[in-house]
Amino acid sequence: MSIDRELNKRSGSKCELCGATENLKVYEVLPTKKGGIDEAVQACTTCIEQIENPGNEDLNHWRCLNDSMWSEHIPVQVVAWRMLSRLRAAGWPQELLDMMYLDEDVLEWAKATGEGEDDENKIIHRDSNGVILEHGDSVVLIKDLKVKGSSMVAKQGTAVRNIRLDHENAEYIEGKVDGQQIVIITQYVKKI
Repeated sequence: MSIDRELNKRSGSKCELCGATENLKVYEVLPTKKGGIDEAVQACTTCIEQIENPGNEDLNHWRCLNDSMWSEHIPVQVVAWRMLSRLRAAGWPQELLDMMYLDEDVLEWAKATGEGEDDENKIIHRDSNGVILEHGDSVVLIKDLKVKGSSMVAKQGTAVRNIRLDHENAEYIEGKVDGQQIVIITQYVKKI
């Protein structure tokens, strides 16, 4: 069964965040480990656009989290926590956050994108031009790089898609080059 059908069945053909029944899509909750239904939610395009574009949220739209934060499905809980954290300055989201309980590993996943951290504590990854990098971005190497522990050389101009960020060091990202997962220093990449 495809992930679309599984999520449709799990959600009852509704957005798992706001309950909308139209324009539904699979939204992968980053960072993922295995992919699949346990790392995704069924969401409407309105929710997805507001999740992916911080600063463009309709505060009243997200009052739906009052219900969806109690979902039994962990990816829904993670997205609800992230959105409540992002909107907490409005008052009521902080009250909901105070009521919400997540297991330690789920909370770690929810915090993995840096949502909920104060801006001064957030680790920001920037490419060689100072452009901010996000999970899932694509970059291109601007220099030939020797891969430690291997005879491989990642060539200049190689595109690295679906990067992952190191949440402890702003200078490191991870991505696949020639089928091998490697760590890349951000000063040697440019966002595509």
